[in-house]
Amino acid sequence: MDQLDWKIVSLLERDGRMSFADLAQQVGLSKSPCWNRVQRLREEGVIQGFGARLDPPSLGLGVQCYISVTIGFDAHADFERAVCDHPAIMECHTTAGSSDYLVRLYAHSVEHLDDLLRHEISKLPGVQGSSTTICLKTIKSSGSLAELSKSLPGKN
Repeated sequence: MDQLDWKIVSLLERDGRMSFADLAQQVGLSKSPCWNRVQRLREEGVIQGFGARLDPPSLGLGVQCYISVTIGFDAHADFERAVCDHPAIMECHTTAGSSDYLVRLYAHSVEHLDDLLRHEISKLPGVQGSSTTICLKTIKSSGSLAELSKSLPGKN
């Protein structure tokens, strides 16, 4: 990626609804070459998509938590399929350490979270144990991947 690509991804990361005309003007290109660069960045997987960021509490999802999950040795594939199909689970990551996965989910209330943990999460394929951490307040929920990556040695 060159300097123009970095500028494009940085601007789009801040405002994915920016028009190609505005984007082109801010990076110093005409509209067509700018559009071509964005298409190339999409094809290369640098830009994975565009979407709206929603505020969970405004949608009635006031409880966010992280769950460290330990599963049986032979259940990884079934667990991962079930996690991908579960609507309350926003993210799932494999981990190194005392647990096998870290799951992030939202619930309407503590009672709803309790129900999810007891009747759904604990019954996902292969689950042997879990530990839940409830978030009290979000300090930072997004940063700039473009700025972080750009600042790494050999990336500019």
